[in-house]
Amino acid sequence: MSKLKNIIKQLSTKDYTAIYDSLINSNAEKSAYLLKFMREKQLSDTRIMEELEVNNNAYYTLRSRLNQKIEEYLLQEMESPRTSLIKKVATVHDIIFTKKRAIAIASLKKLEKELLDYDLSNELTIIYKTLKKLLINSPEDHFSYSQLYNRHVAYMLALDKAEDMLGNYFKKYGEYFLTGSESDKIGLELMRSEMNNIANLYQSHRLFVFQSFINIFHELKIDKVAKPEMESTFESIQTIFDQYYLDATYYHLILVLDYLKIEYFNLVDNDARLKKAMEDISESMPVFVSNYTLYTFSPALLLSKQTFYLAERTEKLMYGEAKELFEDYEINKQNLPEYILYINYRVSACFFAEKYDEAAKYLNNLLNETALKKYPNTFLEIKLLLALQYVMIKEHDLFNQLVNSIQRQIRLLGKDECAHAVIIIKICKTALNEGKKAKKAKLSILVDKLNLALPKYYSPFNYLNLNHQFIDKLAEI
Repeated sequence: MSKLKNIIKQLSTKDYTAIYDSLINSNAEKSAYLLKFMREKQLSDTRIMEELEVNNNAYYTLRSRLNQKIEEYLLQEMESPRTSLIKKVATVHDIIFTKKRAIAIASLKKLEKELLDYDLSNELTIIYKTLKKLLINSPEDHFSYSQLYNRHVAYMLALDKAEDMLGNYFKKYGEYFLTGSESDKIGLELMRSEMNNIANLYQSHRLFVFQSFINIFHELKIDKVAKPEMESTFESIQTIFDQYYLDATYYHLILVLDYLKIEYFNLVDNDARLKKAMEDISESMPVFVSNYTLYTFSPALLLSKQTFYLAERTEKLMYGEAKELFEDYEINKQNLPEYILYINYRVSACFFAEKYDEAAKYLNNLLNETALKKYPNTFLEIKLLLALQYVMIKEHDLFNQLVNSIQRQIRLLGKDECAHAVIIIKICKTALNEGKKAKKAKLSILVDKLNLALPKYYSPFNYLNLNHQFIDKLAEI
């Protein structure tokens, strides 16, 4: 059962009715009926599609939008008591001036307990600061709350630093992802070490979560190891999320946990659990890719999803599902790794669907709208992928112009540094110019060489199936 079905089954009757009525009143009848089918009937996805009279792509979009509506409703319900509590903190000065001293102290201590339950750190400093002043004539209590205030201010600063470190780490990883630079890798090691030093100063569940996000990601993506103890860390994080279920940040960070599980199961080759984790996050892919870059390298989910399509041999479905899922996607062109991987995803979907003209258009827009000279290897990869599209649509003139540019760049970088690029050019020229009789045999040899020469840094060719079917397509040109 998918994550969406699980959520719907667990809704209270009050929440289910409220969401259903809201959908009906906003003329989203099909979403309302989908909610009803998933809640009240034991129907397969295929049967539900028949009932709603929608195709696979439209059904995918309906699920995504229904999931978003449910999340918005639950978040609003969750934030109501938090909002009320924050408003109470805003009235602290009124309590001091209008209530008797004993009542004021009791009210503030009650607020302290509630704030601890909700883990509202900023508001807690206000309470401790106020209690410290109210108890100025009680030396022992004054000292106790002074210590709590000082400790909590220091904790807040550490927490702010850790959250900044988290965002900076994944920004730096984006650069490393595009360059494969050893200096960037060393920088990531240092940032990870600093995060661990900060987290080890305090017994803090929030610091533990942030620390775990970096450590697990680093081991999976930099060290390329999947340790069995990661699973117990996943469980510990989930326990924290369950305990602080009213925390708005944790509510959203569940998606980061789902993503890390995908990378873990991918590395340990646990296909069944990988499939389940991919189903859990697929409906939230667009919002995850664009809105979670401060907490993980979220664009990498696109590569994991593409790899999943290839493993399941369903890559031809990728085009329709990508078109529906990313219909309202807002591209962040300032975040270059996100922009490049999003374009790579759409181009790959076009390539698998044999829509090479559309793929070329995406790549040309990317080259025209970005300055990639800082990332020469990535610049080269994108031009190589564009050259392949020109080959597929037999655009000899455009291909020849582009190849001249590519060959100049290969000379600047050095043939030894980009051996795979030399092979890709040979493959393209063979496909366009070689006589059909000997073409397939030559392409087969070249593609085998390419598979061995592909770089460890980002290359879109690592995420295309360079197999006999690929060779057959090229041989038919």
